[in-house]
Amino acid sequence: MSESGGSLCQVKQLPCHSVPLCRLQAGGHHMHNLPHLTHPPWANHPAPAVVSSPAVAVRHRVNGATAASCSGPDCTASRLEEEVALARGTSKGKVVVTGGGGYFGFRLGRELARQGLSVILLDMNKPPCDVPDGAIFYQSDIRDYPSLYKVCEGVDCIFHTASYGMSGPEQLRKEQVESVNVGGTNNVINCKERSIPRLVYTSTINVVFAGKPIEDGDEDSVAYVPPDVHIDHYSRTKAIAEQMVLSANGCSLKGELLQTCVLRPCGIYGPEERRHLHRVNVERRLFSFRFGDPQARMNWVHVDNLVLAHTLAAEALTLKRSCAASGQVYFINDGVSVNLFEWLTPLFEKLGYSRPLINLPVSLVYSAILVEYLHVALRPVVTVPLLFTRSEQVRNIAVSHTFKIDKAHRELGYCPKPYSLADSVEQYLKSQKPCSTSPFFNLSWTSQHLILL
Repeated sequence: MSESGGSLCQVKQLPCHSVPLCRLQAGGHHMHNLPHLTHPPWANHPAPAVVSSPAVAVRHRVNGATAASCSGPDCTASRLEEEVALARGTSKGKVVVTGGGGYFGFRLGRELARQGLSVILLDMNKPPCDVPDGAIFYQSDIRDYPSLYKVCEGVDCIFHTASYGMSGPEQLRKEQVESVNVGGTNNVINCKERSIPRLVYTSTINVVFAGKPIEDGDEDSVAYVPPDVHIDHYSRTKAIAEQMVLSANGCSLKGELLQTCVLRPCGIYGPEERRHLHRVNVERRLFSFRFGDPQARMNWVHVDNLVLAHTLAAEALTLKRSCAASGQVYFINDGVSVNLFEWLTPLFEKLGYSRPLINLPVSLVYSAILVEYLHVALRPVVTVPLLFTRSEQVRNIAVSHTFKIDKAHRELGYCPKPYSLADSVEQYLKSQKPCSTSPFFNLSWTSQHLILL
């Protein structure tokens, strides 16, 4: 989801005869009782001041023609319905992708459209490229329930990829992080009133990882991180949202049941990716040192493999597949574990630099996290650059955490294609503008490429 806000949050969950919210014991999952948000700060207040106009806009591309933008509630709803009907002329179904203007959401929507589905890309931010044939872009906020409800008419499946607060200064805006990740997910679930039979939720490995080493973890062996143990509010709210989605599984619809599942990807890479590679920025010597366990290993997932996993998950929620994925969670990665610094070697080599060899004590690196709080406290007076914009990034780099994908392979038929970072480096470097070398003390403090979904 974009980092702009929208309308008031709809936080009341509609009746569902299923497992109670935030308390689930199913499928071998180890669940914690998450605190009920009895008086969430986002429940009775408008979205933050960064909100744009409540009017939404539609951009679409059907059969090769791109229509003009349209704004205003009445015009938008009418135009959307007409264009979706047109796009569905020969389509295999209709889906919504929340966060459809983002890197992953757009790639997912593009693939779904290629498969013949009628796709609605919903986001506050416009997509980075032209909307593909068979898809429509709907500019809105998932916290605006009436707008979301209109979009979901006749939808067969929702892919909920939208989130907020993953990195940068926005991670410190806790109310907004919660309003999007929890309140927005609640709205998506409430769209069951449209009798949408399937919901695929994009979560993160951080719901089970909080700094302790995990080797070849699987869905049954690793427990949720207790709410008070999470270092960052983003991971905490993603865990709450994940359990909300799982709790909604089995809700009664008109003539059928709601089928939900959750995918837990690790860090994403791939062509045109900007969030991770851009922040490594070796040219500015921002990644000059190593720290933590020099043998630490982790997983990554190529964007196309993650897209594949989502399409397979949606299919596995159908009666044709006996709803095999119903109420299940799956770790998703490329199927291999790598050492971060070795994995980044192609990037270092292409830029003419050697891999970082000097190890810093983790304690020294953690001291940099204090700048996060200075950044917030002094922002009205002076700008203090963030060293780590997420304190848990130190944990992600310094500690091994790997996960098996056997369950996804067995139940979804997920067989990731082999990719490497080298496949994406060349294209990334061509897209970058030359930049001057920064002072030595920039060091490696912008190693934000480990930000997870």
